[in-house]
Amino acid sequence: MHSPSVTSVNDLESVARKGGKLRRMAVRIPTYMADIRENPAWLPMFLLARTIAGRRAHWLTARPSNGAIEGLPSIFAGVDLDAAIDGLKREGLFPAITLPKTVTEEIAEFANDTPCFGNFDRNIEFRAVEHRAAEEQHGRAILSGHHFERALDCPAVRAVQRDPLLSEIARRYLGAQARLITTRTWWSFPTRATEADCSLASLDKYHFDLDDWRMLKFFFYLVDVDTGTGPHVYVRGSHNKRRLKHQLTLLVGHPAKEILDFYGKDSPVTLTGEAGFGFVEDPFGFHMGTVATHKPRLMMEVGFGVSKPSRRRIHGEPVLR
Repeated sequence: MHSPSVTSVNDLESVARKGGKLRRMAVRIPTYMADIRENPAWLPMFLLARTIAGRRAHWLTARPSNGAIEGLPSIFAGVDLDAAIDGLKREGLFPAITLPKTVTEEIAEFANDTPCFGNFDRNIEFRAVEHRAAEEQHGRAILSGHHFERALDCPAVRAVQRDPLLSEIARRYLGAQARLITTRTWWSFPTRATEADCSLASLDKYHFDLDDWRMLKFFFYLVDVDTGTGPHVYVRGSHNKRRLKHQLTLLVGHPAKEILDFYGKDSPVTLTGEAGFGFVEDPFGFHMGTVATHKPRLMMEVGFGVSKPSRRRIHGEPVLR
């Protein structure tokens, strides 16, 4: 089983870009308004789920899993369910879930062969090997390439998102209401991206996700990821405590110094590993992706929540209902 490497986050701050607060809010306003029109229940979640009191109150509605899917055949081997839940409750992170080599290779081959969309723009379509040519053609830096709904055309992707082990971890942590809501695969490319592109791709600074009252996300690296491949960083323990200042603002992103001063310089873990390495996190904890500097990163995410999912108008992945 692959183990994550823990390195100095200070070394990675140079590749995590910063964007202006007003710009970040302005980019998301149309998304927020669309979510409210589609699902009015989204608004109280958006306002209250950022507070520890609001989250703890909602967590009281969680129903225990009945274990009905525990023990069903899984493609994952050697995962200790109790250890996973304990790690999530204590640190918000469990970095010990590995994809089988055959599954990893199948998804990676699919992602290499299937055109993706650059910077969330469906007018920028290319295969990963055509990245530089696409930048020249469109006259702009292309930081990311998402497959959007095309990811579900890959049988191995569907097998991972339906795996009972992932569902049982989600049910035991979030409650029996846990439901699969998103699956996505995407590339992160080394390039000279703008601040706006970094902000849109959540690669600029520490932030937390606020798409539901309770969420859980599984991530899998589909290529070898080292410090030059844009590794993911998670601040351990930040999922169940929050500085008051960070609860009383509409912003979800905050400067690294604020985060490290409050949670401690030893709290962030930088996750690197070989292709197939996976981890699960509570995305209410502070985390960030870092900008790839030497080679592209290919990643898969499977997300669970407890509410009716809103359309992912920023990430563009399919909404699973």
